[in-house]
Amino acid sequence: MSAGREVHLIARPVGEPKPSDFALVEAPVTDPGPGQVLVRNEWISVDPYMRGRMNDVKSYAPPFQLGQAMHGGAAGTVVASSDDRVKVGDTVLHGLGWREYATVDAGQVRVVDAGLAPLQAYLGVLGMTGLTAYAGLTEVAPVKDGDVVFVSGAAGAVGTVAGQIARKLGASRVIGSAGGPAKTARLVEEFGYDAAIDYREGSLDTQLAQAAPDGIDVYFDNVGGDHLRAAISALRLHGRVALCGAIAQYNATGPVPGPDNLGLAIGKRLTLRGFIVGDHQHLAPEYAQLAAGWLADGSLRAEETVVDGIDHAVDAFLGMLRGANTGKMLVRL
Repeated sequence: MSAGREVHLIARPVGEPKPSDFALVEAPVTDPGPGQVLVRNEWISVDPYMRGRMNDVKSYAPPFQLGQAMHGGAAGTVVASSDDRVKVGDTVLHGLGWREYATVDAGQVRVVDAGLAPLQAYLGVLGMTGLTAYAGLTEVAPVKDGDVVFVSGAAGAVGTVAGQIARKLGASRVIGSAGGPAKTARLVEEFGYDAAIDYREGSLDTQLAQAAPDGIDVYFDNVGGDHLRAAISALRLHGRVALCGAIAQYNATGPVPGPDNLGLAIGKRLTLRGFIVGDHQHLAPEYAQLAAGWLADGSLRAEETVVDGIDHAVDAFLGMLRGANTGKMLVRL
């Protein structure tokens, strides 16, 4: 291939991103130089954290550059190689998504076995999102036997896995929140949740109190805002919070106030800890072994929402921000 398509950020979004903030561009495919490989991407990941990288602000990851292809998780097949460590035909993961072809340093790819699990699973339940759930519930806000666990954004990529892992770690009751009756029903029927809260229907405080009348011990936060406030009210003595995401405020155009009941954290001796999955890579081999076994025996369900074509990658991203997905949102190229 002499050319491939890629998605560029051409304007920094103000509030909710718009299709006009992006452009689909045809770019030359670069042959691999020494120590590089050329990958034909087959799957790319769109994730909430990417919204933050569209702002030109200092953060844990550098901002996307205007007029250049964005970055993100991708999986594909090596079609040319100038490095003995990675061979033509290998299936690999790397960080240059949002494009059909990627020329990548061989040291920045990870060879995976697409015969053990579908290739796209390494972008989801066997990859970053699964590890995020596992790290959050084992190291950041450890679940103990008998704990009551609450997960917000429970129908998303991390949330669908987090509820199932909480149960495996010994939680006595697992509660999730999602938007709409279809999603809340699936949380209980398919993803192992004991109760599900529809955040669009009534007070979160009231619904959480009904689902957990004696309170909660662990809160896995993907949403922030009113969900974090409700969780602080419901947490019991020495409760733990894993602050994973705050999708409720990603499109905010001004400062977002914190929960007005944060003072409760003092008397309850709560632990609220933010985390980035990259700080927990030492858990990856342990988690991969466990998750592969759980997938094989059917005790871990992996859910995906798939959009086809690089020309619909922006649609997939915007839909994910609006909650259009259940499980991992992926783009199949």
